[in-house]
Amino acid sequence: MRRRSFLGAVGGALGASACGYALEGRGVKVDPSIRRVGVPLFRDRTGKPGLDQRVTREVMDELLKRGRFAVVQENAGVDALVEGELTGYNVVPVGFSDAAGQTQASRYSITLIARVAYTKVGEKEPLWSNESFSFRDEYDLGDPVNFFDREDQAIERLVQSFARSLVSAMLEAF
Repeated sequence: MRRRSFLGAVGGALGASACGYALEGRGVKVDPSIRRVGVPLFRDRTGKPGLDQRVTREVMDELLKRGRFAVVQENAGVDALVEGELTGYNVVPVGFSDAAGQTQASRYSITLIARVAYTKVGEKEPLWSNESFSFRDEYDLGDPVNFFDREDQAIERLVQSFARSLVSAMLEAF
């Protein structure tokens, strides 16, 4: 008899744990009334040519992949806006090699920092915002002749990862 009551209690506890309880940070924060999202060109304070266009394009693409709403590069006729400002772009050497008796940088860290707000049109408070959203990547310099190509490839990876991480943070309850 005692064994049955123990098994019943365990079964009841397992059943209760499956009824609406979830880990914090799971789920999606998408207002069903938001059907069209505007992503105007991110403002650029970094001085890196074309970075604003790349970031804006990738954020729009990432939002489109979610399939929940139409995404346009306008701020009129939309239900919500994603407004951003690129505030930092840093490339810093993090790895060094010794060539011909001289120490040279051989690996670089690249970081992108932005101020971003996701706001429902007509609301004062944003649905999500971050004053210093950042993402970091690294790349090897390799042959110094190919430095710009490698940096450009690293920027492309960085921007894609930045956008994926940003949209996840905006739309998921983290």
